[in-house]
Amino acid sequence: MPAFSRRQLIVLLLLTIVWGLNWPILKISVADFPPLTFRTVSLWLSLPVYALVLTWQRTGFAIARAHWPRVAWLALFNVAGWNALMILAIPLLTSGRAAILGYTMPIFSAVIGQIVFRDRLSARGWMGVAGAAAGVILLLWNEIARLTGSGAGVALMLAAALSWALGTQLLRRSTLAVPLITLTFWMTVLSVIALTPLAWFVEGGRWHLPGSVTTFGILYNAVLALAFAQTAWFFLARTLPPIASTLSVMMIPVIGVFVGAWWLRETLHWQDWSAMALILLAIASVLWPARAPSPPQ
Repeated sequence: MPAFSRRQLIVLLLLTIVWGLNWPILKISVADFPPLTFRTVSLWLSLPVYALVLTWQRTGFAIARAHWPRVAWLALFNVAGWNALMILAIPLLTSGRAAILGYTMPIFSAVIGQIVFRDRLSARGWMGVAGAAAGVILLLWNEIARLTGSGAGVALMLAAALSWALGTQLLRRSTLAVPLITLTFWMTVLSVIALTPLAWFVEGGRWHLPGSVTTFGILYNAVLALAFAQTAWFFLARTLPPIASTLSVMMIPVIGVFVGAWWLRETLHWQDWSAMALILLAIASVLWPARAPSPPQ
């Protein structure tokens, strides 16, 4: 496991806060608003933010024609699949448990890496995966009976996590000579082009103007959870090994659980506290610097 640079640690800290707080924000925002429409509008509004950054940095919007099939493939799993499946699951689950199910992604990523891409995980890497898996199981302990009646929500969120995991593996292995912000912009463009008609087909009959709470949620998601945090995540996914990037963000669902408990009055149990310790162990397994080899005698 490589040591994190100072820049990577700062990006990780900001990403953890923004995405951790977003889980209860998502839950509140879609309480009386069509969820897929909410996420699609947020994605549309993130595009001007990306465009302003691209213009300010003078990065450029151009992508070679030969790259478009790969960009579309990356967009399908990293943006369209994750966002659509995740937001449809949110109304069916508590915000904290939705976050935990979403962050089964490192487990899926490790399995995909091992089976599909023949990755070799170190003992520390497998310890991190095991700690994350144990934390997820504990956090779902008291939800088993309720989740039995919310099978669709569980299935949607696990499918979202699988899509995100596969997208992360593909992005990490991408050799596209395209600036990260440019790639993120066009993946978002392709995704909203696909999601807009889907939102109309599924939810068009329930469209209405959002209230103040939903409007705040849309703006938070457009500027912070998408334009900033999505780019930050792609930066980590591209500059770190998959297991390091995925396990390093496991503090996000912990924040989601505890902020949701405080903000939305969602009850906490002993399993929540035990799971946090296990997830911290998983994070430490990839963040703790490896011991330097002893010099030859």
